Amino acid sequence: MGAKEKKALKKSLKKASAQQAIIATREDKDVEFLPLVGGPGKKIVESGEPVNKSTLLYIGHIPHGFYEEQMEGFFKQFGTVKRLKIARNRKTGKSKHYGFLEFINPEVAKVVADEMNNYLLFEHNLQIQLVPPEKVHPKLWKRVNRTIEPVNFVEVARRRHNKERTLQEHQKMVQAILKRDEKRRERIKEAGIDYECPEIIGKIQPKAKKIKFTEDQD
Repeated sequence: MGAKEKKALKKSLKKASAQQAIIATREDKDVEFLPLVGGPGKKIVESGEPVNKSTLLYIGHIPHGFYEEQMEGFFKQFGTVKRLKIARNRKTGKSKHYGFLEFINPEVAKVVADEMNNYLLFEHNLQIQLVPPEKVHPKLWKRVNRTIEPVNFVEVARRRHNKERTLQEHQKMVQAILKRDEKRRERIKEAGIDYECPEIIGKIQPKAKKIKFTEDQD
C-alpha cells in the first residue's frame, strides 16, 4: 500500500467517524435536521394553525333588500345564528350596508369567513371577516332589538308651517318672503326679461293699536 493510498484511507475513516458522531448527537437530542456547518442540531418546532375562538363576523357591502330577516334565512344554512345586527341611520332607518353576524360555533364562523368572502350577491361582493374577541366593542349589541322608526319630514315641515306665531314672528316671516321676492325680481331683470311681477298681498302689516284706559273721574 503506497503513501497516497494510506492518506486517502485515513481521510475516509475520519469522515466516517465524524458522520457517526453527528448521527449519535442527533439521536441523543432528538433533532430533525443536521447542522449546516458544525455545531449541534436544533429541533424544529411544529407551528400548527391557531385555534379560532371568534364567533363574530363583520359583513360589508350588504346590498339593498338584504336585511335582517333575509340575512338570517341565508346564513342559518351554515349553522345556528346567535344574533345579528345591520347598521342603520338613526334618523331615516336606512341601511348603512354593513353589519355583524354571530354564530354559536366558532368553526362555523371560520368556514363562512373562508368560503363566503367576496361572494357575489345582488351585484355586490360580500366582504366577510372574522372579528377577534379582543376587538369586539362592548357596546356592539346595544339597541340590537330596537326598531328605528324613520322621521316623517313631511309631517315635521307641516307642523312647522302651521304652528301659531306671534306678531313678531309673523313680521319676520313676511320680511324674509319680501327679501326673496326682491332677489327674484333682480334676477329676472338681469336676464333681460320684461316681466312685471305681481305684488305680494299682505306685505304691509297694520301696526298694533295702543289702547289707553282712563280712570273715570267723579
